[in-house]
Order: sequence, then C-alpha cells, then structure tokens
Amino acid sequence: MNFALILFILLLVSGAIWAVDVFIMRRRRAAGSKDPWWVEYGASFFPIILLVFVLRSFVFEPFKIPSGSMIPTLLVGDFILVNKYAYGVRLPIIDKKIINVGSPQRGDVMVFRYPEDPSVDYIKRVVGVPGDTIAYQDKRLTINGEPVEATQVEDYLHPERLFYSHQFVEKLGPVEHRFLNDEDAPAFINDASAFPHREDCLYNHSGVICKVPDGQYFMMGDNRDNSRDSRYWGFVPEQNIVGKAFFIWFNFNDLKRVGSFH
Repeated sequence: MNFALILFILLLVSGAIWAVDVFIMRRRRAAGSKDPWWVEYGASFFPIILLVFVLRSFVFEPFKIPSGSMIPTLLVGDFILVNKYAYGVRLPIIDKKIINVGSPQRGDVMVFRYPEDPSVDYIKRVVGVPGDTIAYQDKRLTINGEPVEATQVEDYLHPERLFYSHQFVEKLGPVEHRFLNDEDAPAFINDASAFPHREDCLYNHSGVICKVPDGQYFMMGDNRDNSRDSRYWGFVPEQNIVGKAFFIWFNFNDLKRVGSFH
C-alpha cells in the first residue's frame, strides 16, 4: 500500500472541498445556516492533512524496525525518525530530486526502497559510496584496500534467543558503531541474486569484493551474519533513497531506548 499516494489523494479531495466551500458555497448559504456534513468534515480535515503531507514528504517520516538485521544499533520494535531532506529535497509520489542538499556518507544509517521490490522500505548502514572498492573477506571489511579497524568488545546477548554473538566496534567515516558476527556462520555468500552491475562484484569462498558503480551505494546490516543486504541483492541506486535515520522516538518494550542512536 502506497501511503504517500493515499495521503496525496486525501489532500486533493479535502483541498477541493475546502476551496469549493470558501470560494463558492459559503457565499450562497444563508447567514447562520449550518455547513453540510461533507463540507464540515472535508474542509476541517484539509489543514491537518496538508500539515502531515508536508512534514512526511519533506521533513521527517516515521518507520518501525521489523527485523533484527541492524542489531545492536536498532532493535525489533524501535520506532525511528528519518530525515527526508538530508540527501536532497524530492517531489513526493514521483521521488524526483529537485534540490541537492547532500549525499549519503559511509557510516550513515539509511532508509531506501528495496531494489528487488521498491514497494518495500529497507534500512541498512552505508558501507560503500560511488567509486569505492568494498571487500568483505573472512568477515572483515576493507574499503579501497584499507582494512577497517574492528575492536572486539563484550559479547552481545540476544535476549529473545539466549544466544551470544561476538560484538565489535568499528569506525566508518566519522561514525563509530557496533556490529555483530556469529562464530559458526560461514563467510561465503551462497545465494546472491542476479542483480544489476553484478559484473562489478567477485564472489569467492571468503565472501565478496565489489566496485561500487556511479550513482549506487553498498549497504550492510550491523547484524552481519543475519542481514540480507548488498552482499546478496546488490547496490542501492540513488533514486531509491528515502532518507537518513537518526532518532529512536519510541519502543513499547524498552522506553530507555528513546533518543538518538549510535
């Protein structure tokens, strides 16, 4: 369901009712007469729908985390806010960029439309930007020939499974964050799809090496062995970008999680 399209249709309908009432109907009604019900409801909802549409389209959009691919940074059930203008102002519905504000940087947590099904929104971390050579070999990340330093810290306990994963801290650009590895999970990628620009990737028994094409981004989940990401389905094109995730505004199971995340 395309919520943005539904909201846009509601905006047009309520706006039309409001305009007809203000410029035509109101002048013809007798003084003191009550507005018809369709005018009362339609016109009164117009300012609210307009405000929601503008905020959601150009400022912030809420999302809920549905899976554990971004553990430990984001947990299932986190409600987050996404900055819609961080990477440029786009026209709603058609998603055409009209003002270039910035571009994704390594380390950003980004929401985007899943390349294999653009009706689905995904969230992952930006690992590679256009022109980068990304190597994920034996569960270690290298960018442009430089190994990304990873410091092992205390193991992470998955409370729902009573299972531990090895936990590391790494720095991508200015962003320091944690990620997980499962000791028993294999390093090789055994079911990568036939995605666009796959010829820019080399798969081997140790993992994958990719050259990121122009206008594309390489994404990975922080729960590295439990995330289907660019290693499996390829690059994220610039036109699929939704925005930059930056704030946890609610979690029913843990109110302490409310606030910015790292």
